[in-house]
Amino acid sequence: MATGWAGDGAVQDQIDATVTDGIQRAKSRLPQGPGLAHCEGCGAEIPEARRQAMPGVRLCVACQSGADREASQFSGYNRRGSKDSQLR
Repeated sequence: MATGWAGDGAVQDQIDATVTDGIQRAKSRLPQGPGLAHCEGCGAEIPEARRQAMPGVRLCVACQSGADREASQFSGYNRRGSKDSQLR
């Protein structure tokens, strides 16, 4: 049921767009291209098993953990201003 100037299904369209944007953002953070034999952060050798499991890997486990912690601190998303958060 739409209200005001919004068309039917506008809320669901906005939710779908938010989910799609989140998926695209996550995909853009995945490693791409050829992997490295040595970590670009600290220079340590990246084990062969990790390189096979994660094609395009560029960081060792320790450096990747640090990068993940930094990324989780900044989501880049203002959830208070998002209309999706107001639906909950």
